[in-house]
Amino acid sequence: MAGRTEPKAEFVVDFPTLWVVADWIERHCPVPDGFRAGQDLQLYPWQLWCTVNHYRVRPEARPGQLAPAFYYRRSQIVAPQKTGKGPWSATVVLAEACGPVVFAGWALGGERFICADHGCGCGWWYQYEPGEPMGVPWPTPLIQLTATSEDQVANVYRPLKAMVRKGPLQERMRVGEEFARIGEDGQIDVVTASAMSRLGNPIIFAMQDESGLYTAVNKLRKVAETQRRGVAGMGGRSMETTNAWDPSEDSVAQTTSQSKRRDVFKYHPQAPKSLSFGDKRQRRKIYRFVYAGSAHVDLDAIEAESAEIMEKDPAQAERFFGNRCVAGTASWLDGQKWAKKARRRRVRPMTRIVLGFDGSDMDDWTAIRAETMDGFQFTPLYGSNDEPTIWNPADYGGQVPRAEVRAAFRQLFHRYDVVRLYADPPYWDTEIDELVDEYGEERVIRWYTRRMVQMHAAAERLKTDVVKRNAGDASRAAAFTHDGCELTQSHIENARQAERPSGLYVLRKASPPQKIDVAVASVLAHEALGDVIAAGLAEADVSYYYGT
Repeated sequence: MAGRTEPKAEFVVDFPTLWVVADWIERHCPVPDGFRAGQDLQLYPWQLWCTVNHYRVRPEARPGQLAPAFYYRRSQIVAPQKTGKGPWSATVVLAEACGPVVFAGWALGGERFICADHGCGCGWWYQYEPGEPMGVPWPTPLIQLTATSEDQVANVYRPLKAMVRKGPLQERMRVGEEFARIGEDGQIDVVTASAMSRLGNPIIFAMQDESGLYTAVNKLRKVAETQRRGVAGMGGRSMETTNAWDPSEDSVAQTTSQSKRRDVFKYHPQAPKSLSFGDKRQRRKIYRFVYAGSAHVDLDAIEAESAEIMEKDPAQAERFFGNRCVAGTASWLDGQKWAKKARRRRVRPMTRIVLGFDGSDMDDWTAIRAETMDGFQFTPLYGSNDEPTIWNPADYGGQVPRAEVRAAFRQLFHRYDVVRLYADPPYWDTEIDELVDEYGEERVIRWYTRRMVQMHAAAERLKTDVVKRNAGDASRAAAFTHDGCELTQSHIENARQAERPSGLYVLRKASPPQKIDVAVASVLAHEALGDVIAAGLAEADVSYYYGT
């Protein structure tokens, strides 16, 4: 039986990849369960896309290279529940165990991968096209399959065992409850939080299932990092699969997603943020987007399960079935509602505005947000390169560039008609004193965010103006919009309500790495606007002068 020579896909692949791996999977990994158990498996389009990307080969790859032959050092797959992540992950593990996943040079044309040459009696072979990358199996594969618990790891290991027992791999592998033997010398080990003694082995592949649950608290962050170091030392690679994570938990999945490394393949389908998961009709549109290509999924069943979970934990339902990384119920402001207020708009020079400033020195960020008199909030730009007025100290050697911040303030006061600046003074007393001296104490006001009553009220006002919008409402709440700044969106989503016995709350971070400083600057800017309007200062004074 020959393998396919032309890619059968619903997408265009314009890069070299080990197509032989995808064909090998479909020949050696039968459907593990259900009414079609034991029948030939056909990869869904999204599964095929992730497979060919994980095995994408660099055009300059040379025979003898291991991991460096591939375009991606590792992969992250983020998909909602019931899409088929577990069975597909099992096929990738089995391919790493017995399939042609090691780059073996470029075909001249006519070369074949023949299963019989590698101890498999299924009779299958694959013929390469000229210029196609070729593959061979690992000689002594040692693989680790990782999850938070035995129940969790079963999502991958259970279909893996079924595929072996129902297909041609039963001749080459023996599967037990905690590990599988590959020929004479290879092995697949199961690693959980209670079985870390297996770490440190010379593994060639690690499948990290549900990495959105790997944190420093359960010690699985250390496990994931240890595995990746071990894989790198053997010239192997790794893969993460997960549901969308809670951004308040600082998980391995979140760290991978936020990494700027180009050698990590990331697959995370997401519906437009403007679609609300709280609305049943819009929720259906989200399902159709994130479950596209998973033909077995019944969206009615997904909706029924999701609706039940939403009664107690809406954020969990949105993560599991909407594939969105949203925080738990302690969130301060619904990130989706904030996103829906985004508008495109140009703010012209000398527009009348207010500013909000939250400053730090080394650990947290420093930010300036602005708002027009009609309620459009934006991150102003400064400098000859139009940089956003948001400073991450990590980008400046660990300390906020104070000279740049001072220059940005002066540029903003020169470019716009700044009616009022609310600035949180800690760490920036000297700079704020300079601004007061230069622009006056009626325009530059020290606004301490540590005042619980005032800060609670200000946070509530912005939250109310974002969330509430009634038809025909001409109030400031109805008018509020913003520029869609991605950093502001992130900081808004990171903010949590820390309740106090008084019934008030303060804003805190979801976790130490997740900053909220731009969100605080937004609160101060919006509060400044409210006070300016209340004081009757929203309209510029008109002076009539007649003379010669």
